Amino acid sequence: MSDAPDPLVSVAWLAERLGAPDIRIVDASWFMPGDGRDARALHAEKRIPGAVLFDIDEIADTASPLPHMLPAPEKFASRVRKLGIGDGALVVVYDAQGIFSAARVWWTFRVMGHADVVVLDGGLPAWEAAGQPLEDGPPQPRAERHFTARYRADLVRDLGDMRQAVETGRTLILDARPAPRFRGAAPEPRAGLASGHMPGARNVPVAALTTPEGQMKDREALEALFTDAGVEARSRIACTCGSGITAAVIALALARTGRWDAAVYDGSWAEWGALDDAPIATGPG
Repeated sequence: MSDAPDPLVSVAWLAERLGAPDIRIVDASWFMPGDGRDARALHAEKRIPGAVLFDIDEIADTASPLPHMLPAPEKFASRVRKLGIGDGALVVVYDAQGIFSAARVWWTFRVMGHADVVVLDGGLPAWEAAGQPLEDGPPQPRAERHFTARYRADLVRDLGDMRQAVETGRTLILDARPAPRFRGAAPEPRAGLASGHMPGARNVPVAALTTPEGQMKDREALEALFTDAGVEARSRIACTCGSGITAAVIALALARTGRWDAAVYDGSWAEWGALDDAPIATGPG
């Protein structure tokens, strides 16, 4: 299923394969600071049977002052081995909000060279709404599996890349934050960050990519949205957001349209908005 025609699978698809030996289900739930919900507690309360929790804030570069930056490949491999995920497994990622943080983990697996990864469309809410089974209580320990990480730099953008993108205008920057934050009309949820966006960026709010039920829009709707945002066949694309979480939802949506090459700016606005010398624009973009 490497770079499959669709990077998302349905509840019905997963339900038919629940318990299959070659599938690993990953709970990627994560909540914004101040949300009040705890992903680990929720995982213990209810989860798709067999799911393991991927802690986005721990399987990360915890030495970085920026939130949940990509871990070193060695750390990633060590952590997912302990989760029972190995080479050859098809990884199915979901989260508790529909399509939100699952995309970040989907992208992270791809960055680490594991292309056999998909996202459950609609996540845990869709699974529950369909009356599918849940489990609770302390998760069972998993037998370790061998995992080989092969870092893909082509899917990642850093600060230097983004400075160049702004200066040259040769990369289309797509920003997933809500429109008021993108325009600079609303403050950032993280203290100490400027308001606005990178010059030349286009706003593709993450909410515009999903249906009211929390599922990803179909390919035709996404193609129309991306065309309006300036995406062309030859576009080089860098996705950004507040801290690198919902930027990956744009990358996931682009993959649904056949564009598997979109990169994510890992530091996103948590990095750019904290700099004294980074150019910032306001308004609609």
